[in-house]
Amino acid sequence: MPMREECRHYESRTYANGETVRKCNIDRAPDAPWRCPDPCPSFEVRVGVGWTYGSLVNTVAPEPPPGLDDGSAAAILDEAEDVVNAAATDILAQVQAEQSTSGQPRGWRRLFRKR
Repeated sequence: MPMREECRHYESRTYANGETVRKCNIDRAPDAPWRCPDPCPSFEVRVGVGWTYGSLVNTVAPEPPPGLDDGSAAAILDEAEDVVNAAATDILAQVQAEQSTSGQPRGWRRLFRKR
């Protein structure tokens, strides 16, 4: 099923360079920007409440890659997420080590310390 633009969790943003990002705000579409899972347990219709909406997307959605149906695209994205998560834990550990050895107050104590 293609990305559901009428879903409450769908977001599209176009940047100044013309590139458009299409995504699910709650990360339920592993094959974004090409399609949503069918059926999506988090699908909710966007409620208008008297608002007037313009065009959500000003460019045509990209063509799906050839490996989308066999699950290889989702596997590559999972591997990339694992790499980013591993790097994040290493960076967090380095920052915490630097803060513990610097002797400077952290957090709220830094803001309200006596001078």
